[in-house]
Amino acid sequence: MTIKKGDFVHAVREKLENSLEAKASDTRFSPYLFETKGEIMELRGDYALVKFGQVPTPNIWLRLDQLEPAQS
Repeated sequence: MTIKKGDFVHAVREKLENSLEAKASDTRFSPYLFETKGEIMELRGDYALVKFGQVPTPNIWLRLDQLEPAQS
């Protein structure tokens, strides 16, 4: 899977819940990460900056392997 800037994605719950990122912060993830479409705003190495526009939240950096393309 190739993800590029402008693509719409969802977070993959199984890959995010037990990740290093989850252990470093609050493990209670908001449902919008998995249920709404997020837009890739920027890519840096193995990470993507994702903007979830359905809800008023800050953008979030996630590893590319924690994302999957959103269905249109």
